[in-house]
Amino acid sequence: MGGFFGAVSSNDCIQDVFFGTDYHSHLGTRRGGMTSYSPELGFQRNIHSIENSPFRTKFEKDIDQMRGNICIGCISDTDPQPIMVRSKLGLYAVCSIGIINNAEELSNELLEKGCANFETMSSGNINSGGLIGALIAQKDSFVEGIRYAQDKIKGTMSLVLMTKDEIFCARDKYGRLPILIGERSDGYCFSFESFAYQKLGYSTCYELKAGEIVKITKDGYEILYKGSDDMKICTFLWTYYGYPNACYEGVNVEAMRARNGEIMAETDIKNGKLPDVDYVCGVPDSGIPHAIGYANKSGIPFARPFIKYTPTWPRSFMPSNQSMRNKVAKMKLIPVHELINGKKLLFVDDSIVRGTQMRETVEFLYENGAKEIHMRSACPPIMYGCKYLNFSRSTSELELIARQIIDENEGAEGVKYIQEYSDSSTKRGKLLRDEICRRLKLTSLEFQSLSGTVRAVGKPECQLCSYCWNGRE
Repeated sequence: MGGFFGAVSSNDCIQDVFFGTDYHSHLGTRRGGMTSYSPELGFQRNIHSIENSPFRTKFEKDIDQMRGNICIGCISDTDPQPIMVRSKLGLYAVCSIGIINNAEELSNELLEKGCANFETMSSGNINSGGLIGALIAQKDSFVEGIRYAQDKIKGTMSLVLMTKDEIFCARDKYGRLPILIGERSDGYCFSFESFAYQKLGYSTCYELKAGEIVKITKDGYEILYKGSDDMKICTFLWTYYGYPNACYEGVNVEAMRARNGEIMAETDIKNGKLPDVDYVCGVPDSGIPHAIGYANKSGIPFARPFIKYTPTWPRSFMPSNQSMRNKVAKMKLIPVHELINGKKLLFVDDSIVRGTQMRETVEFLYENGAKEIHMRSACPPIMYGCKYLNFSRSTSELELIARQIIDENEGAEGVKYIQEYSDSSTKRGKLLRDEICRRLKLTSLEFQSLSGTVRAVGKPECQLCSYCWNGRE
């Protein structure tokens, strides 16, 4: 996916943006970038690959040379960003998070209108920042241009635009991703993750609404285009993506996950499905708080029967070679034999997508002497590849384990019964769970319900995006 951070200050803010951007490293694994401006040096930009080395090590030397009271930074899973754009609106830097599903269509339309060229990557794909800049340049002001770009883009696009004097922040029109503003005595910042600026002495002063456009200067922020309370914020921000300390729409990630686990345990108790196990465990890292909630509600002790070794291979960067990635994923799991051998274990994971990693984890536990392995998914079965962000994006939805089973059982007609397959009380729902148990060698399996997820977040269901679970837009 990706994340971004930026600041405008009466003092040099390069270090603030360096640390604030680094705090977004859990959201992307491919590239990082920073752009600043100072009257003496003009615009300065640095972009590095972070696939095999973390953000901070790539930019430590850069920040010693960069200067500026205005700066933006980003972590990207897609294009090199920020990019510089020169148009009739002037010279500015732009970076974005989200996905443009109709990029080729838009680029062809712009070329026909006389746009000379676009910045492309080595793959030949158009850099999204260049496309966004070209769309913005079709209008006579930044606000009109940003609104035009977001109306034309199919998918999800939150963006920031930096001139030498100010930063424009625009939350995507459906509010699927957050943008928050922090204030400090010497200036203002924006961020995807709220905790990123709190450690730098900023405090939250505003959270953009869906579709809202805000201008930030060192003296304050100004709403240039009012947003809407109608939103479809990604529920996976709480279930999986978000860092534990982050808050979105006033809801803390760690607290939501603990509540979610409690609700799952409550449901198992109510339905007579609470298994007789020695320990409740979380698949690290995001599964752990869900498991703690489950353990607290069920009264079953919480334990960590394996630890993920991350000092040299944290989540924020991994080798590009797939066979090496698989090897690293296996090497990272270090067992605590006393908590596995001869034990019956219940694990909570944030989700089950393709089932590949879970299968390997289960095999690892049995190899180390586990007697039984029960699994609880902290969200409903994933039935659709996300078309709004990069989570669970697949070349085919049949890569998703739940859809594979439905297709093998009923063919193309099975899509009509997705709601039944999601429901554990139905015949189809039981079939899905039994088949996943067989494939992954689980003793039992249950999924959190959509209503349980909504209850854990504590926001109205109409404000939450649940497309990957039920296909509703």
